[in-house]
Amino acid sequence: MDNLLSIVTFVPALAAAVMALLMRGEDAAAQRNAKWLALIATSFTFLLSLGIYAQFDPNDTGFQFVENYEWIFGLQYKMGVDGISVLFVLLTTFVMPLTILASWNVTTRVKEYMIAFLMLETLMLGVFMALDLVLFYLFFEAGLIPMFLIIGIWGGKERIYASFKFFLYTFLGSVLMLVAMVAMYADAGTTDIEALLKHSFSAGSFDVLGIHVVGGMQTLMFLAFFASFAVKMPMWPVHTWLPDAHVQAPTAGSVVLAAILLKMGGYGFLRFSLPMFPVGADVMTDLILWMSAIAVVYTSLVAMVQEDMKKLIAYSSVAHMGFVTMGIFAANQQGIDGAIFQMLSHGFISAALFLCVGVIYDRMHTRDIDAYGGLVIRMPAYALVFMFFTMGNVGLPGTSGFVGEFLTLMGTFQKNTWVAAVAASGVIFSAGYALWLYRRVVFGDLIKGSLKTIQDMDARERFIFAPLVGMTILLGVYPSLVTDIIGPSTAALIENFNHSLASADTSSATQVASH
Repeated sequence: MDNLLSIVTFVPALAAAVMALLMRGEDAAAQRNAKWLALIATSFTFLLSLGIYAQFDPNDTGFQFVENYEWIFGLQYKMGVDGISVLFVLLTTFVMPLTILASWNVTTRVKEYMIAFLMLETLMLGVFMALDLVLFYLFFEAGLIPMFLIIGIWGGKERIYASFKFFLYTFLGSVLMLVAMVAMYADAGTTDIEALLKHSFSAGSFDVLGIHVVGGMQTLMFLAFFASFAVKMPMWPVHTWLPDAHVQAPTAGSVVLAAILLKMGGYGFLRFSLPMFPVGADVMTDLILWMSAIAVVYTSLVAMVQEDMKKLIAYSSVAHMGFVTMGIFAANQQGIDGAIFQMLSHGFISAALFLCVGVIYDRMHTRDIDAYGGLVIRMPAYALVFMFFTMGNVGLPGTSGFVGEFLTLMGTFQKNTWVAAVAASGVIFSAGYALWLYRRVVFGDLIKGSLKTIQDMDARERFIFAPLVGMTILLGVYPSLVTDIIGPSTAALIENFNHSLASADTSSATQVASH
């Protein structure tokens, strides 16, 4: 099928346009129609994306399904996927129908709510497929708007504060990235990402404001992109917007935020930072590895003292993203394979954990851990599902969580033994906060009167969890389903990274000799 990527990307936006233009009213029938149209559109998008997966050739390390058209002001509309991005496209289309199903109980401004999620899906898919700097930036930044509205309109009591904090943190980081993109265009004369991946940016050291910049323009550009992607991940210490956003967002908003939006930071590192600015990445590697290790330990300890379930899982997400950045900047096969695997695994497990919180929040309208206890007596199916994803979050062998953490630690160990040792302690802390949460919510005596009539999960809720359970087990016992697809592209990325570093070292040595 020609233009398959564009069709997959814009089907949700088309459904949103239909909903905005043709659907009227706020009665029960109109609300039901909006929900069904959103579910059909997101499910159809997922089925179409399976066509990308079916036709994708993992041994081809270049970009596939490339679409290239002249756009406005001489810019290109260029889309494509490779082994690094194709699985993020599938993750996005897989998760979105589940978020729509999880929103079935929404009764306030339902049409606008569904339009926001449909537009968000289009913009997230665009980020993973864009092969032009300007197009990437537009998708990357525009995605802030629907999420800002989702938190700000349908969120909790502090939703305005959380939505503005989310927007300002992520937008300010991206302004520096825009400046770097202008500099890249000035240097390379193109905004084509494929061409930029082959372009060598200046790595000659120089002094600016009395500071000696090792790696020159590459280091400055790397830092500009790093400012954006580190906030998006988010990395410690620019992570403070995430717990507030999660706590205030509706359940479906938290699911999308954790499962997909955070992954844009890791994807950005792999698409831009490592391949385009290898010298800058090399200069900053030790600092980033230690920042990642601190994130794993520090946010795990912070998670242990939380009284709000969503906030605890949010801090857990920051810790798991620490493993991702460690693996990426280890810049070896195990590290980068593990980082991508961890992002995909976290997409399923964190989505499920936020859905678990949503199930009991819909019934009790509180996320306070102390409000619960003894749920296993009234909700045995819920207790089983919650236990499974708690184990996955801890990294139990047999779940996808284990594979990602193990590979990233292996890769990091080869790069820096001390960083790996510090980060490995985070695995113990994660078991501490996750099991402590589970024990307080699920086990114990059912002594609170308000819980004595609570109902177990209904058929819709069980249906939502089933594919997430399936993927977590499948990737846990058969990880080559992912590694076979990402492996060749990862190997090519590392080879080019090392070659670029060697070339930069050679040119530096030549310059020193000539002086």
